[in-house]
Amino acid sequence: RERLVAILTNTFAPCNGRFPTFFALSAIFLGSGYHGFASKFLPAVSVAILVLIGVTATFLMTWLLSSTILKGVPSAFILELPPYRPPQTKSIIVRSVFDRTIKVLFRAVVWAAPAGAITWLLANSYSGSESLLTLTAARLDGVARRLGLDGIILLAFFLGLPANEIVLPIMVMGYLAEGALLWPDSLVQLRQLLIANGWTVKTALSVMLFSLLHFPCSTTLWTIFKETKSKSWTMIAFFLPLALAFAVLFILNS
Repeated sequence: RERLVAILTNTFAPCNGRFPTFFALSAIFLGSGYHGFASKFLPAVSVAILVLIGVTATFLMTWLLSSTILKGVPSAFILELPPYRPPQTKSIIVRSVFDRTIKVLFRAVVWAAPAGAITWLLANSYSGSESLLTLTAARLDGVARRLGLDGIILLAFFLGLPANEIVLPIMVMGYLAEGALLWPDSLVQLRQLLIANGWTVKTALSVMLFSLLHFPCSTTLWTIFKETKSKSWTMIAFFLPLALAFAVLFILNS
């Protein structure tokens, strides 16, 4: 029971794939209007607050799950620690390179490649004078506006399911109406592009909140499926944070 609770709430801890979005948006919307220390302090504080919101969401969802569908008697847990041994520098470097870098990059490529292909097809397939990417975003625009977002933003999050790192580049591609993943030469150009498409500080905050609370990436979902051996719990792990993200943004933008 506790293991399932941990699996379902672990997604609210920001992963490495979400931090680039936090850093970029906080820097260009919260730090750009200031100079010196304030231009660095405000973005850093905003990212720290997001992490604390994630911790709070973890505790709240843990309480909710433990009181409802995973209600039960808490079990005991005893952990016996092995003898302490000084770390070996060579072993740490080797294991970090192979286990933490190469394997992670390999999984990112395997999962992100299909997303890139689907995004490219949508951007380069046309119905009349508009691409399917633009038409799909237009269909989502009504719902997205009620969340403080727009159709391009919401579509980018769903297309970015395989890897959170590609969410912001997909948004840029949608706004530029280009058939390839692109990135502006500087944060100043990115800020100008987003503002030209109706972004405000409130939009940036809504995007960062949605990025924090929304469904986990496909690699995490695959891991959850392997751990639980259940399609049902994997679907719950997808829809539970998504429902929370929708509810929070709907309330904040009402």
